[in-house]
Amino acid sequence: MNLEQLRSFVEVARFGNFTRAAEELYLAQPSLSRQIAALEQDLGAELFHRARGGSTLTVAGESLLPLARRMLADAASVRRELAELAGLERGRVRLGATPTLCISLVAEVLSAFHAEHPAIELHLSEQGSLRLLDELGTGELDLALITTTDASSAERFTVTPLLVEELVVVSSAAAPPVTGRDAITLEEVARLPQITFGSSYDLRSTTDAAFRAAGLTPEVVLEGAEMDAVLRFVERGLGVAIVPAMVLIDRPGLRPVRLQGTTLDRTISVASPADVAPTAAVEVMRRTITTSATAFAARAGATMRLAGDHDR
Repeated sequence: MNLEQLRSFVEVARFGNFTRAAEELYLAQPSLSRQIAALEQDLGAELFHRARGGSTLTVAGESLLPLARRMLADAASVRRELAELAGLERGRVRLGATPTLCISLVAEVLSAFHAEHPAIELHLSEQGSLRLLDELGTGELDLALITTTDASSAERFTVTPLLVEELVVVSSAAAPPVTGRDAITLEEVARLPQITFGSSYDLRSTTDAAFRAAGLTPEVVLEGAEMDAVLRFVERGLGVAIVPAMVLIDRPGLRPVRLQGTTLDRTISVASPADVAPTAAVEVMRRTITTSATAFAARAGATMRLAGDHDR
């Protein structure tokens, strides 16, 4: 029994006609008939009731049909996987990331991956970390770059920390510096006009908690903006914002200053379903993410480090 015999069997079962099946398979009808006869001989059972009006499955044929379809589907899956291993000529990667990562690290990751593997289909979901974990859990994503994890989900996902980065205060590079020192205190920041993120941002809850812990109430001039809007408003001098150091790369219109006394940081991790084996394309994407994260850490300097590096 071989795959060609099974494919012929499935097509005859589909059409109920040897001639029509032979046309579909681009085979001469005698060749198709020989394949079916050889399959019946191997199995020791007739698979079709042959009649002038067509061919119908015997009991043995009905038992074989779902097994044959599954074997052909498995063979096709193996071929696709081998094609990916040979050169990633086909495949798909569904990546999720938070908004701050989409405008920074993810742009580098997708650019590098697409340059090396242009035939791979790429899908991107831009959501908050908890929503991304939901999408991983339901099979909508293969990988997600997140900035927080839910401890109760630890068994469902494999989460690998990549980077630890500081949150810094940014102001417009066209305006005078907010301080003459190398760092600014949270108390000083609270007195400056601030642009804050929407409540769905992990960054918002982190900074709100820091101000509360210090007994401070910041002066907010604009609330609820998305990351790209926040950065543009700051560039135009509307106020200052507390943002991840990563978003400053290649943004000369912003002037950063580190926080003094209170270090706010976040850990960026890559997450994947714990019970799903990654395809070759997904595994290459994971390696691309790691390589890009290492390069980002080198460019960012003191405000960012690799998650495994404990030296500040």
